[in-house]
This record gives sequence, structure tokens and C-alpha cells, in this order.
Amino acid sequence: MTTKYKRTTVYLEPLLHKALRLKAIESEQSVSEIINEAIRRALIEYTEDAEDLAAFEDRKDEPLIPFDEFVKRLKKDGLI
Repeated sequence: MTTKYKRTTVYLEPLLHKALRLKAIESEQSVSEIINEAIRRALIEYTEDAEDLAAFEDRKDEPLIPFDEFVKRLKKDGLI
């Protein structure tokens, strides 16, 4: 499967650029491969964060349970 790439210009801080080039050499990957993977991971993390925030919003009206009470419930239910 051939992936088509889109060219873009990104301005990096000099030390980040140097670290990126060194990582590319060390890992036998291109700078583009490393950047693409970093962006993929960041987007996945962002998506997971957005899902977490949505879950918090959905549950905002639930009553709060003190931690020690929650642990007692888990023990009572045989979950810990």
C-alpha cells in the first residue's frame, strides 16, 4: 500500500530539530515518519481526553462519594 504524503512547512526550535534528526538516525526512520507517528499519538491522546471530558460532563450530576466509602463498597461487593 502506497501512502501519499502532503508536503508542509513546520518551524521547529533549533534544539528540537537537532534532537529529531538524531532520533531519526538512531531509529533508522525518516524525520517525516517520526513526526507523523508523533502526530498520530497526539491525536489519539486528544481524542481520548475529549472522550474523558465528555464522560465527566455526562456524570456531573451524580452524587460524590468519598474515597474511603467507595473502597468500603468495593470490599463489601467482593471486588477488592
